[in-house]
Order: sequence, then C-alpha cells, then structure tokens
Amino acid sequence: MIKILQPRLFLASIFDLDLASLKARGMRGLIMDLDNTLVGWNRPDMSQELIAWLQEVRNHGFKMCIVSNNLTERVEEFSRKSGIMSIPKAAKPRRRSFWLAMKRMGTGRHETAVIGDQVFTDILGGNRLKLYTILVHPIDTHEYWTTKLVRRLEGHFVRRPRRPQSFSH
Repeated sequence: MIKILQPRLFLASIFDLDLASLKARGMRGLIMDLDNTLVGWNRPDMSQELIAWLQEVRNHGFKMCIVSNNLTERVEEFSRKSGIMSIPKAAKPRRRSFWLAMKRMGTGRHETAVIGDQVFTDILGGNRLKLYTILVHPIDTHEYWTTKLVRRLEGHFVRRPRRPQSFSH
C-alpha cells in the first residue's frame, strides 16, 4: 500500500471519533470535508445528531473549518447554518486550502486533524502536509458521478473494513 494514501485512523462515521483521545494527541483543529462526511452529498440540512456532535466538538475546545471542493454557494450556505468557517472550491488535494484552514483556525500541522470520506482528496491532501488524517465511510451512496469512479480506484490503494472498526498507526 502507498503510505501517502493511508489514513492514520479509520472510522465508520464522524460520530465514532473519540474527541478526548484526539485532544490528548495534541489536536486543536479539525479540517472537515462536507459532502458525505458531515452530511449526504448536496444535502442542505443538518441532522439533530450532527448538530449535537458539532456542539460536543466545540465543548471540547476544537476549532473547525470545512474544506470542500464543492461550489461556493453550497459550502457557504452550510457554513452559515453550522457556524463553522469554510473554504469552498478548495481544489483538494492541493495544499493551499489546508494551509489556509490552519491559518484561519490558528493551528499548526502537528495540532490539526483532517476528517473526510475520500482518499484522493481528503487523506492525500492531509498527508501531504503530515496532518493527522481520519477516513470515514461515506454517509450516502448518492454522489457526483466522478466521485463514484474515483472510489473504484481508491479500492486498489486502501482497504476499507466492511464492519465499523478503527485502526491507528
């Protein structure tokens, strides 16, 4: 397996993230993907479970920034509803958007984690900067057609466990 494509942690969903453990690792900021990580692809509304989870993240003292390749209008609408800063049209896995997110959160590389559902955007982008990367299962099977193609490629590089479990290295 190609190391730069391997997440440091694999989870079934964001709700399985142990925030206290992440804090103990020295993490202070979370760069999060939007579509199929926080909500289903192009879904406008947040679930009550997500609203509660975001509040728990805030209660643990984490800064958050959404970094998404989706369009400005989509990302900024979610940003307004959630109260989380955002970077739309991020061109992940390019480094620039990750650096900008860290600057906005006031965090450094060794205190920032990336959470996302795609290897070639979220994980590769985070690993290029040596950030702590967390791969989650996509929330929904409904997604953009190019994403479906990319997921097939991902299977050749990263084996996602079928059952919810996590690993860390």
